[in-house]
Amino acid sequence: MTEAQRIREFICSLEPDESPLLEQIGEKARAERVPIIRKETGAFLKTLVTALRPKAVLEVGTAVGYSALLMAEALEPGGHITTIENYEKRICAARENFRKAGRQEEITLLEGDAGKILPTLPREAFDLVFMDAAKGQYLFWLPAVLERLRPGGVLLSDNVLQDGDILQSRFAVERRDRTIHSRMREYLFQLKRTDGLETSIVPVGDGVTVSVKKAGPIR
Repeated sequence: MTEAQRIREFICSLEPDESPLLEQIGEKARAERVPIIRKETGAFLKTLVTALRPKAVLEVGTAVGYSALLMAEALEPGGHITTIENYEKRICAARENFRKAGRQEEITLLEGDAGKILPTLPREAFDLVFMDAAKGQYLFWLPAVLERLRPGGVLLSDNVLQDGDILQSRFAVERRDRTIHSRMREYLFQLKRTDGLETSIVPVGDGVTVSVKKAGPIR
């Protein structure tokens, strides 16, 4: 076991137990290899929601609803989550999990392709956006996401380090992963170099970026 793995295990060992329903959803998702956020990423996300106290949250990538329910636990009264999912089987599971949690009024699930749905959402309507869907699409969704984020709002993007592959040359990764690798590198470059954004890359879980939208135009 590497030092990084030992540190991760230690951090995870400090986490308090989740609610029984979240624990059940998480265990089932991991057993079925459904991509949900890692435990330490979930703790980071929940802390961020608690600190920001967002009234309107947008999530791109619902999966089975695990992260949406995690955020819902940290929302203040009156807060609302809009989440987008394109995979029919996961949509059904997420709706059932929201029902079991009694969170149907706090969470709106939009079914379909995020690339088509995002432009239909109101501009500058969200205080927090959590990006956790198809990694190769982050770059293409970014303009529409930033238009939906209010000034002072935060964009959190997950899985940006790709289990360390992001450090490798394009030709050192599997051929099937090269397009995603190139697009993620370009996405990170855009977040760091775009005027109007302040971005930090945080090596928690599989890597997250935290981007704050400044007042004024995005260039």
